[in-house]
This record gives sequence, structure tokens and C-alpha cells, in this order.
Amino acid sequence: MRVHICAVGRLRGGPESDLISDYVKRFDRTGRALGLGPLSVVEVEDRKGGGMDAEGELLRRAIPKGALICCLDERGKVDSSPAFARRLAGWRDAGRGDLALVIGGADGISATLRSEADHALSFGAMVWPHMLVRVMLSEQLYRAASILAGSPYHRA
Repeated sequence: MRVHICAVGRLRGGPESDLISDYVKRFDRTGRALGLGPLSVVEVEDRKGGGMDAEGELLRRAIPKGALICCLDERGKVDSSPAFARRLAGWRDAGRGDLALVIGGADGISATLRSEADHALSFGAMVWPHMLVRVMLSEQLYRAASILAGSPYHRA
């Protein structure tokens, strides 16, 4: 199952970018034998300032056709890392070819795109900057692959 992080905004070089690159490489290396990956990060930017609806349309175009859509949203389901790993494995085992993990901009994800999502995932009740969510999500994807591979990375 190919995994795509579809996010609003451009991440320039720096520590967040370095962390994401590292976790993407780790996920790809670990996930390959598990039928997970590759992991790609697709960035969209609303240069015309159309707000959430315009961002939602750009995100929709970035999502591969037929992909399972999982929105990162504060109202979503909070999973433990092992539960998230099981969820990924379930989607993979159900034959899903693509998973799009969608991260909105500063105002979140448009209601229309949220309503089209197959799942909503939350990192808790707090709102996180979308750039940090990318880092946390890429780490959790690597952690999930490590859990599924039986690696000692996750020490729960």
C-alpha cells in the first residue's frame, strides 16, 4: 500500500524537513517487506488566498484516485501507536492500493473534504502546527511499520 502525506504549505529546509526525510527513509526501508510504501509527501499551496475551501480542492487533486482518505483532525479518533499500526495493516490487508493522510493548513481541512474522508485521526485535543504534524505523522508511520515488523523501536 502506497502512503501519501498530502499537506497544505511548503516545508522549507530546516530541522522539521530533516526529521521528515529521516522518518520517510526509515519507513520505506522497514515498510517495504511489509507491503507498505513507498511514502511520499505531496505539498499544495493556495497562492490565491482562497481559504479552506480552495485548500481542500488542491488537496483533493493531490490525493491519488481511489485512495483511502484519512484526515488529520482534532475531532478524529485518537489511537495508540499499536492501534494505529493495526489500522494501517488492516487497510493494507483489505487491498487498499493507496492511503492519503491529509493535513490541512492553519484553519484545518474543509468540511467538504472531511466529509469525504474514510477516517479521521487525531493526535489529541490540542491543535498542532501543521508543520509539526508532518513530523509527528512521519514518525508514527515509521513506528507503525516497526511495530508490524516486530522491531524493538517501540518499547510499550
